Amino acid sequence: MDEGNFQAYEGEIQALQEEIRQLTEEYEDIQQESTFYSDEEILKAIKSLEGETQGENNGCASLSDLKAELESLERDLSFLTAFTGFHFTSHSKKTLERTKTRTVQRHRLSGKCHSLSFQVEFQLLEMPDSEKVSSVVSDLSIVMESIEDSNVSKFVSSTEECGDLLAFFRSISAYAEWYEHRKCTFLHFKAKYPDIVTLPEGLLGDFITLRNPKVAGFELMIFWKIHLDEEGIATPVLDLLPKVPEQVMEQRMVTVSIPGCFRSMIRLFGIEAAIENLIRVLRSEK
Repeated sequence: MDEGNFQAYEGEIQALQEEIRQLTEEYEDIQQESTFYSDEEILKAIKSLEGETQGENNGCASLSDLKAELESLERDLSFLTAFTGFHFTSHSKKTLERTKTRTVQRHRLSGKCHSLSFQVEFQLLEMPDSEKVSSVVSDLSIVMESIEDSNVSKFVSSTEECGDLLAFFRSISAYAEWYEHRKCTFLHFKAKYPDIVTLPEGLLGDFITLRNPKVAGFELMIFWKIHLDEEGIATPVLDLLPKVPEQVMEQRMVTVSIPGCFRSMIRLFGIEAAIENLIRVLRSEK
C-alpha cells in the first residue's frame, strides 16, 4: 500500500471517529434530558402495563414490585415538595464540550416555588480531579413570572451577576413562603369578615382595607410588604395607614398613634392576632 492510499484511509478513520464521538454525545444528551410526567400520564402508563402483563404470573409479580417502588418515589417527591415548596416542571441539558479534563453543559430548568413561577438557565463547568468534581456556574439567567417587586428584581440581577444558584433557590424559597402566607391570611380574613375586609388589588396585592359600614369615612389600610435584601434575606414589613374623618377624630380622640399601636401588637401577638384584634375593635365602633 502506497503512502497516498494510507493517508486517505487514515483520514476516513479520523472522520468516522469524530462522527462517532458527536453521535455519542448527542445520545447521552437525549438520555440525560429529564421529563416530568403528570399524575394522569403515570396512571395511564400503569394501566397499559397492567394490560400487557395480565395473566402472566411472573409479570404480575414484577408489576407489583414496580407499583411499590413508584409509590415510594411518589411519597418521597411529595415530602420534598411539601418541605421545600419547589415543584419542577421541566429540565433539559445539552453538552457543549466534553474532554478528559472538563465538561461544559447548558441547563434549562422551570418550575414553581409555592405559587411563584420561575425559569432558570445556566452553564455548568465540571472539572474532575483525583478527589472530587468541582463545578462552576456561569451565564446564569433567571426569570420570575408575575412578580412586580423592585427588591426581587434587584436580588435576581445580583444573583445573575455572581452566578450563585444556591442562594437563589434558598432565598426564593423563603420569599415564596411569606408570599403564600400573606395570601392565605388575606383570604382567611376576607372570608371571615366579608362586610369589613376588602382586597382592592385581590389576593396578590400587598394590602387590605378595613371599613366599618356603620362609621362613614373611617378606613384602615394594612400594608404587608415582603422585603428581600441583596443578601437574599426575606423579611415581612407591616404598617397601618388610618383614614379618619375629622368628626370621628374629635369624638373618639383618634390620633396618629394607631400605626404605632398596631406595630406593638404585631411584636406582642403576631401578625394574624394583631389583625384579628384590630378588626374586633373596629367592629365594636358604632
